[in-house]
Amino acid sequence: MNVSQSNLNNSVLKAFDLLEHFHPDKPAWGVRELAQHIGANKSTIYRLLATLEHIGVLQQHPETEKYSLGLKLFELGHRVGIQSALVNKTHDILEEVTKEITENVHLGILQSNEVLVVDKVDSPKGLKLNFQLGSRSPLHCTSMGKTLLAFAEKQEEIIEELDLFSKTPYSLTQKMGLIAALNQIRKDGFALDREEYELGLICLGVPVFNQNGKAIAALSASGPANRFREEALKDYVAILQKGASAIQQKIGNFQIKF
Repeated sequence: MNVSQSNLNNSVLKAFDLLEHFHPDKPAWGVRELAQHIGANKSTIYRLLATLEHIGVLQQHPETEKYSLGLKLFELGHRVGIQSALVNKTHDILEEVTKEITENVHLGILQSNEVLVVDKVDSPKGLKLNFQLGSRSPLHCTSMGKTLLAFAEKQEEIIEELDLFSKTPYSLTQKMGLIAALNQIRKDGFALDREEYELGLICLGVPVFNQNGKAIAALSASGPANRFREEALKDYVAILQKGASAIQQKIGNFQIKF
């Protein structure tokens, strides 16, 4: 695609040109040092570095005040792998699950002690939830989060780092209560969020295993509480687990590496 120079954003071009100077031989730069190296105004370089640091593309070391590449670039790069190795292979399965369960369906992974939504299909009934692709949600008060945490290899370590804040009056805010819930989820094979994340919303989640038996994602269905039928819980779980099994067959030994 040919784009004329006049249509390009110079600030973006400058930012990426700046990032090219961070490499293994020179992983960290100070503001004055980098400005002198590329022959640019110090205040301009400072604003660019500070902006990139604010959004996580760069990180500033408190002791040296120098900047180096941040985790945001790693995350974005890894999303490319997730898209090709996971989402592109499984989106049709999410569509089938949505048709059968008739609610919003999401696929999420564990990243930085949060749920990262990597794929979604909206309910045919017209209700759209505020879970966008790339959005994040807590582990302790969502069905996908509790599912991922229940089957996480470093569960104890993650729990110690969590802020068990109250999102609604029904959120799990005590460590022992959360651990008991996670043990039950491992036993049952599914997690239920009864208005723990958002009042009026019920969510059901199941683990997605790779062919090595490692939980690499969670598959969930969400809908309004007034539409959720307790007597149909087993049917909902069966639909989600069928979808999770279909995903397992497609992804082989895929693993999430962060």
